[in-house]
Amino acid sequence: MKLRLGTRGSALALAQSQMVADAVTAATGHTVELVEIVTPGDRSAAPVQRLGVGVFVSALRDALQAKEIDFAVHSYKDLPTAPVDDLIIAAVPERADPRDVLVARDGLTLAELPPSSLVGTGALRRIAQLQALGLGLRTTPIRGNVDSRLRRVASGELDAIVLAKAGLDRLGRSAEATEALDPMLMLPAPAQGALAVECRADDTDLVAALSALDHPATRAAVAAERGLLAQLEAGCSAPIAGLAEISEEEIYLRGAVFSEDGRHAIRLSRTGTFADAEQIGRLLAADLLAAGADRLFAFDGGKTDENDAVPGSAQ
Repeated sequence: MKLRLGTRGSALALAQSQMVADAVTAATGHTVELVEIVTPGDRSAAPVQRLGVGVFVSALRDALQAKEIDFAVHSYKDLPTAPVDDLIIAAVPERADPRDVLVARDGLTLAELPPSSLVGTGALRRIAQLQALGLGLRTTPIRGNVDSRLRRVASGELDAIVLAKAGLDRLGRSAEATEALDPMLMLPAPAQGALAVECRADDTDLVAALSALDHPATRAAVAAERGLLAQLEAGCSAPIAGLAEISEEEIYLRGAVFSEDGRHAIRLSRTGTFADAEQIGRLLAADLLAAGADRLFAFDGGKTDENDAVPGSAQ
């Protein structure tokens, strides 16, 4: 039996989809064909914040619902938090390293970058946290695949870029990172480093087959982080970050909301069990809102840009 796996056509999307395809074949014996699908986000050069929620996944979901493909692989942080009735996340494979990394000229670390160094990132979450460090760095928005971003550092156009470690790892380019950023300095986006394997809910045989790839600890961590995001989306338009850590079936969730200029931040945490994963996130979001998270964007003159935790940024 041949299964059709829908994927975006970028090198990173193809690499992580091939990883899943190989795992499906190993677990089920079924061959898997990759089907490249172009999404609206791939066709646009607009900044991530202007593209809207789900711009990188809508075409894949349309193909699933039209039965043009059997299942799809998404970077989980690209998925809207609202569920789709006829689709299901059948598996959440074990997560890659969720941290952000710095790729800088001359092998420099973040602390070694001279003041006024130009750092590329399109994520408001990263921009806010870079500004909060007080290092005098300048930031500029960038888009494009991992290769094109790395070239802008190699060419000297940028002094550094910040991107997800998982993307470099999956492309076999980990050695190009000059520093893995401690989450205490750069808290990741919710679900960063995780993949979502999605199929039609009524395809029960495939749902059962794909479940072999599921990693319960990763699913619980992502549920907590996305519970935080879902609750904050309704009441806060400031940049959002969150990371859940799993230890002996306990979840420790850290969440933060920032003003875009990095001058103001609210950071809180909660703990709980696997069974309460999503609720932990929602309760932490309520704590953040009670502490004033919904007012942080006002420090940036009332801006209401999308944050990078809302789906749309590449790994």
